[in-house]
Amino acid sequence: MRPTDIARRHSHYLDRHLTNGKLDPATLEPMLGKALGSEDFQQFADWQAFQTAFDEAGLARQLRVLRRYVMAQIISRDVCRISDLAEVTRTITLFADFAVNTALEFAHAYYEDLYGTPIGRHSGLPQHLSVVAMGKAGGYELNVSSDIDLIFIYPESGDTNGKRERSNQEFFTKVGQKLISLLNDITDEGQVFRVDMRLRPDGDAGALVLSETALEQYLIQQGREWERYAWCKGRVITPYANDIAALVRPFVFRKYLDFNAYEAMRGLHRQIRQEVSRKGMAGNVKLGAGGIREVEFIAQIFQMIRGGQIRALQLKGTQETLLKLQELDILDSETAAALLAAYRFLRDVEHRLQYWDDQQTQTLPDSPEQQQLLAESMGFADYAAFSDGLNAHREKVNTIFNEILTDPNEQAPALDGCWHCVWQENPDEEARFNQLSAHGFEAGAIAKRLDQLHAGHKYRQLSRTAQPRFDAIVPLLVQAAAKQARPTDTLLRLLDFLENISRRSSYLALLHEHPQALEQLAALMSQSTWVAGYLMQHPILLDELLSAQLMQARNDWPKLAAELSDGLSNARGDTEAQMDVLRHFQHAQVFRLAVQDLAGLWTVEALSDELSALADTILAAAIPCVWADTPKTHTDTPQIGIIGYGKLGGKELGYTSDLDLVYVYDDPHPDAPDIYGRFARRLTNWLSAATGAGTLYDVDLRLRPNGDSGFLACSVAAFEKYQRESAWTWEHQSLTRARFITGFEKVGQAFDTIRAEILTQARDLPALAQEIIAMREKMFATHPPKDSDVKYARGGVVDVEFIVQYLILAYANKLPQLLDNYGNIALLHIAADAGLISHTLADQARTAYRFYRQQQHNTRLRDADKVEINEEVMGYYQSVRELWTQVFGEEVRFAAR
Repeated sequence: MRPTDIARRHSHYLDRHLTNGKLDPATLEPMLGKALGSEDFQQFADWQAFQTAFDEAGLARQLRVLRRYVMAQIISRDVCRISDLAEVTRTITLFADFAVNTALEFAHAYYEDLYGTPIGRHSGLPQHLSVVAMGKAGGYELNVSSDIDLIFIYPESGDTNGKRERSNQEFFTKVGQKLISLLNDITDEGQVFRVDMRLRPDGDAGALVLSETALEQYLIQQGREWERYAWCKGRVITPYANDIAALVRPFVFRKYLDFNAYEAMRGLHRQIRQEVSRKGMAGNVKLGAGGIREVEFIAQIFQMIRGGQIRALQLKGTQETLLKLQELDILDSETAAALLAAYRFLRDVEHRLQYWDDQQTQTLPDSPEQQQLLAESMGFADYAAFSDGLNAHREKVNTIFNEILTDPNEQAPALDGCWHCVWQENPDEEARFNQLSAHGFEAGAIAKRLDQLHAGHKYRQLSRTAQPRFDAIVPLLVQAAAKQARPTDTLLRLLDFLENISRRSSYLALLHEHPQALEQLAALMSQSTWVAGYLMQHPILLDELLSAQLMQARNDWPKLAAELSDGLSNARGDTEAQMDVLRHFQHAQVFRLAVQDLAGLWTVEALSDELSALADTILAAAIPCVWADTPKTHTDTPQIGIIGYGKLGGKELGYTSDLDLVYVYDDPHPDAPDIYGRFARRLTNWLSAATGAGTLYDVDLRLRPNGDSGFLACSVAAFEKYQRESAWTWEHQSLTRARFITGFEKVGQAFDTIRAEILTQARDLPALAQEIIAMREKMFATHPPKDSDVKYARGGVVDVEFIVQYLILAYANKLPQLLDNYGNIALLHIAADAGLISHTLADQARTAYRFYRQQQHNTRLRDADKVEINEEVMGYYQSVRELWTQVFGEEVRFAAR
């Protein structure tokens, strides 16, 4: 049986046109074998002939005839399950694009013949109308019987150059009116599309067409929240896109995380629910509970919140957005799969309702006959089974929707006791004091801070929306702080943080929308002044508290690198945006590691590996972006590598470590020194400059050949010559901890060869020992060896590092394993196994070194005091001193001068 014979049972529209001969089988049958595209629409008729003859009636008729065949093709393939939802919506959308462009070409030529070509007043160039498709047409998700929402934009004001001069505004108004007439008018052949222009600025009261300048001014001055959602799907469907996307993007997608979108979307949904209830539309698969609109809202809410930060979310279609949300782990795979399955099912139902008689309806039928046919077309034996399947999807969607958009006032944790009494216009001082004291607070200090906050100008200047949110959050913060070990310190940090973010209503909205995050925030701030300060600098990281991956202590660095690369690619051409992408990525990863660290999920060594891998990833991602941003380059791929020294080289980075970098290139081009010098300067600026997103790393380039007086980037040959002929012993010490990080592989290979050759040179060991001891002694003036400072104390961190560096320089020529950059702990073990040092002393030094690093780490992250001088600590110092004596000799042991 032919597809049309099967499908006509389920479509009065198709059956009617097949019966009355309005569909020629010779034309229709070939169309059923494939998905239709623009080329098929183009070949359907001689459109150019209509244009040339200004045959408006003929053009209008042929567009309507074409629509009839397109509808028949879609219905037949879809009902027979030859096509899927994506094909159906794309086919009708492509046809809408074709129809609009065909009508626009005719209308423009028609009025150009009458009035001449519209010319821009400022540019002096010919002007063309841009048509923006909104809603489902913008997202390639058009319904078969849908109207099309359009907005008409032209570039700039001016006049036509014909004898009958008209302003550009008047010219394009006439063009727009004729375009609408060609598509919207109902004739004997029907209608192409209902055209809806109400989404334009000021709706029906606004001008039919407007200039780009007028559009920009409107969006900035009057653009309403619902228009942001409408413009999210806005797509220019005509050849002349002009600058519309660039001027609309900042209106739709905020640079910061926009949690205000929750309340705005909630308000829109509330209006729709009221309309559904008023009109008795519970059976509407689009607007009813768990319907199509709720799936669309779920996808859009995350686009509105995060689209400014994650450009990959600036998508048009609902299905592609849900898939991207799953890929980015914003939605878990089970939720995304449920939403996608429901969306496809509901849209299939919607189309079958519209196939029945080409009506724009989403309401389930009352007729038993139509109910049965609908069920069969959806693959069910009867309407009851179909209803069960439909309801299962709708219940799942509605559950997910309610979880995401539930009003925070309905999910806020209950306040114990009388916490409301601490934050009132005229508080009961005695009740507040007693409540605070009873929960371990220094009541006087907290009451004073709360009063200051209440009387402060930041609080007083909050908007009518933000202030109630602020008021709701404060008692919850006090309650959360009361559960921490140091409630007063915790609450003071929380209040400072809240005051700091109060001017950014979106952050208040985040805390208000997700009150469950408050206790986690309080726990973090209780444990770490550093984390509290980091959040104060980067409040955008609040969003990380909502991430399901926050406590997953396995970082897939290749996957993270790919995500970073995608983010940078999406921001291509915008230097500041790319710099911000790097910063947001680094800040998020550092914060996640810090949270996991406070939870005890990392050892110090493993954490340093992660922080070093993060820096490596950042540097690798930055190179191609900076190269593209560097002027007068001569090759697509820079022939330069980055060498890491110090903590980066030794993979011992901490949270606030700077990056000791050296840039080395291998390029024979005569302008290479200038080119790579510019590149090095630019890369250093990308890494160290402060932007609106904050800072990335402090970069130290002083370890390059000739230090501050040397070139920012040096050739491989110059690097080798310097290391062989000019480098000091301390520079060779630094080389022991150096490694190739990223960049041109040939540079990495050359560096490894040079490093190995330098470090394996035969040396005068007594002289080497004397030089290293002298270098250590020079530090005493600026860093006295106090026992309370585990880094510079005699027997502390620096002494362990100097011992390892000496062993490498002295014995790597006989023991090449020492060249491997395993870190000090592993290298001490290798040296002991080789008989260079005592196993017992090596093990003791390794234990001491771990302790020192943990102590340094705790001081930074966990508010730990400086090391307490006790027997255990002095024992660590003593064991390292004994190893020093064994390595360097008793007579030169810490010979301070």
